[in-house]
Amino acid sequence: MTIKRLDSSQAGFWDTLEQLLAWEGVSDDQVNTTVREILHNVRQRGDAAVLEYTNRFDRMQAQTMAQLEIPAARLEQALTKISAEQRQALEFSAARVRAYHAHQKQESWSYTEADGTLLGQQVTPLDRVGLYVPGGKAAYPSSVLMNAIPAKVAGVQELIMVVPTPDGVVNELVFAAAAVVGVDRVFAIGGAQAVAALAYGTESVPRVDKVVGPGNIYVATAKGMVYGTVGIDMIAGPSEILVVCDGQTDPDWIAMDLFSQAEHDEDAQSILVSPDAAFVDAVAASIDKLLPTMERNGIITTSITARGALIKVRDMEEAVTVANYIAPEHLELSVADPLTLSKQIKHAGAIFMGRYTAEALGDYCAGPNHVLPTSRTARFSSPLGVYDFQKRSSLIMCSADGASELGKTASCLARGEGLTAHARSAEYRIKG
Repeated sequence: MTIKRLDSSQAGFWDTLEQLLAWEGVSDDQVNTTVREILHNVRQRGDAAVLEYTNRFDRMQAQTMAQLEIPAARLEQALTKISAEQRQALEFSAARVRAYHAHQKQESWSYTEADGTLLGQQVTPLDRVGLYVPGGKAAYPSSVLMNAIPAKVAGVQELIMVVPTPDGVVNELVFAAAAVVGVDRVFAIGGAQAVAALAYGTESVPRVDKVVGPGNIYVATAKGMVYGTVGIDMIAGPSEILVVCDGQTDPDWIAMDLFSQAEHDEDAQSILVSPDAAFVDAVAASIDKLLPTMERNGIITTSITARGALIKVRDMEEAVTVANYIAPEHLELSVADPLTLSKQIKHAGAIFMGRYTAEALGDYCAGPNHVLPTSRTARFSSPLGVYDFQKRSSLIMCSADGASELGKTASCLARGEGLTAHARSAEYRIKG
């Protein structure tokens, strides 16, 4: 298989790398027009529009929204339908994810100044959150865990899940995951119409404060369009992995780590960076050897051929420079001293340290969230967490003395801005 080979010592390396990283995942005019129409119709017609689109796009035959709501008993039933091993895996993963996210919960705080003025911050959870879960071929129970658990830890009062069931086909693991994490209501709807129902509310689907969860281009476009009416987590691009290796890890392990993201879809990106030229060759050989054994070898081949790369750098210092430039979603530091090296990493969604820490563990059960910034947005964004489901209100309570002193400064600045009412409002509280 042909995979790009780059060398940092070659002229034009950085330009070539930038082109490799470029991702044009924007919606085209047709997608934008379709989504805008769906959002408008759902906003105007509510349940009727959701039913119409669900029957059309998912080949369903529902007559009422009640037929599309999944009862809590059906979710519990799913726990009995999956294998004991699968149930144990779900519950084990949920417990680890919950334990990790419990450390992220922020609490309110305040302090009182000498004159009695109180300042602080009040932290409260969102009231209601909508969780989009892909259905059909792309069914991910792990997404249920990673999106729902931090919301529950934050104290969100109600979690509404939407998951499409094309042709009436359901994924028992997804339903079981919803039962494990305590999702409050579930609707068998998907696409832009589901995002619209969550954002605007219908007769049956409650309006939420934030929409989270992955989806196709129509879902992503809809999330972008409803932002402002509701909050969203992020607009995620294709999955990415960057492996930085010193050349001492089994090349088969590294090849499979690259495959683990490449198998997501044809646009995923898998990159290896190493200062060891012989090791880069060994990984290339492992890729060729192992690829025929993969069930999704067609997707992996397209992904790695189109967007993958094996990069030879001068030394580990330059490997860090390249890693920070790429700002990957997933970064594996497969080196002898990963803790020391990690301190030099400025931009990465999640950092997997050491030869034994496969990125796949983070996708399911390590504990940290697998919803991560992609397409170099790790330069300015963070993993999904409890903090995404909490909001903060500033607290200000002035004593008489505090109001008098602060009023003098506020008056001065307000009059400098020409805002007389501001100034006079503050001046009323100044002691004579």
